[in-house]
Amino acid sequence: MFEQCEWFNEPSVWSLDGDTLRVTTDPKTDFWRKTHYGFTRDSGHCFGVRTQGDFTAQVRVRGQFHALYDQAGLMVRVDESTWMKAGVEFTDDVLMMSSVLTVEGSDWAIGSPIAGVDGFWMRATVARGVLRLQYSIDGKAWPLLRLAPFPAAASYLVGPVCCTPERGGLNVEFSSFAVGAPLQKDLHDLS
Repeated sequence: MFEQCEWFNEPSVWSLDGDTLRVTTDPKTDFWRKTHYGFTRDSGHCFGVRTQGDFTAQVRVRGQFHALYDQAGLMVRVDESTWMKAGVEFTDDVLMMSSVLTVEGSDWAIGSPIAGVDGFWMRATVARGVLRLQYSIDGKAWPLLRLAPFPAAASYLVGPVCCTPERGGLNVEFSSFAVGAPLQKDLHDLS
């Protein structure tokens, strides 16, 4: 699927080997809009594919997260003021599940800590104006991370995302990236 992707803010260092994308973040990269800090940043790295309407996307992520706000996961983007990023973020000395939903301004929701795992999976489904985020530690069980209204669009840019607002040089590996028709599962179906 990576062969269909395009960069939004291409990093200086990256490589693609079949099903595996490796990225080293540039310094001071981030996606954030206004809320709390008052600034707008649109400089993070996203390697996305254009969808035609509703979809489900998922990706496996591995990285060495250790500096404040190191982050990686999955992004869904309509434009500079309408997007979502979800995955892990290193905050308060802990690696946490995290999501930021932006419609004019960014919110930030922190989930469970996931210390001591060798990677994780993120899944995003957008269907009928609703965004459903799930994550997995083992690729089998997919607990709900977030459910929220999300603007319907004819097309979305969706793909792996990574940022390092406080530094550069985070090495992240993305694999098993897939985008398809939206899953039609019950809300608490963990598969």
